[in-house]
Amino acid sequence: MKTITIHTEFIKLQDLLKYANLVETGGMAKECVQGGEVAVNGEVCTMRGKKIRPGDVVLFDGQALTVAYAD
Repeated sequence: MKTITIHTEFIKLQDLLKYANLVETGGMAKECVQGGEVAVNGEVCTMRGKKIRPGDVVLFDGQALTVAYAD
């Protein structure tokens, strides 16, 4: 599982996919999320603005991501 460090309270799902370099553009992230290709905490999520916080697990394209706050 890959951990992405954030400096804010949360990161939106589509922004996380782009920030983690799993998609090339925000438009691609939007299509993937709305197309049902992304799961958050084991459930398919089609809300691209879903707030991802530490402890959440995002699954996309065979990869698992989580976020952690910067120290």
